Amino acid sequence: MIACSLNPEARIVDITKNNEYEKYLHRCLVGLPSKRYKKRIAYLKEAISRDFHKKILIFEKQVVGTIEYSPSKVSYYPIIGKNVIVMNCIWVLRKARGHDFGTILVNDMLNSESGASCFATISLTGHWSPWFRKSQIEKLGFKPLESIVVTHKTKHKDEPFSIHLVWMPTAKDARPPSWDRQKLLEGITACIAHPLYHPQTYKPKQIFKEQ
Repeated sequence: MIACSLNPEARIVDITKNNEYEKYLHRCLVGLPSKRYKKRIAYLKEAISRDFHKKILIFEKQVVGTIEYSPSKVSYYPIIGKNVIVMNCIWVLRKARGHDFGTILVNDMLNSESGASCFATISLTGHWSPWFRKSQIEKLGFKPLESIVVTHKTKHKDEPFSIHLVWMPTAKDARPPSWDRQKLLEGITACIAHPLYHPQTYKPKQIFKEQ
């Protein structure tokens, strides 16, 4: 864990337990809520009852950061392992940079799930979006395990990018998690803004092709 204290003007709220910020369950930090997005709604309905958490960071009365995590069996990533907590998402708005809010959110997750043997997530290199960049995820304390090179079947078809399985062990006997590569090629359906999003309108099962 990286030592970092929370700014006195900031606070973290678990919105799976606070109805005041319920709209952020269905959206990112910006943009409109996607309450009509059936797959997100279905995912949340099951996941929240199985220890899924989504938290927001409020700074100077504005929501500027978020983190989403759950046990591996509940995550929308096909990550497999014993006693593994998977970080589905982390994001801090550009205007709030410089306060180590990303590290603070990760530390809050580690403290909240102190019984986990390790934490895992994915990172990307070569993708056209700015999210989940490998360098950013590694800065938060995650280390790479495996990688897969893919292309998108409908966007930037000639631009292969890499998806990395990364982890952070927190117990001496922690075993590295694995992932289901074929399932990974199907993309993500539970988050409309995710770089690996599989749109409802795209009918084939897999939206990525392994190189």
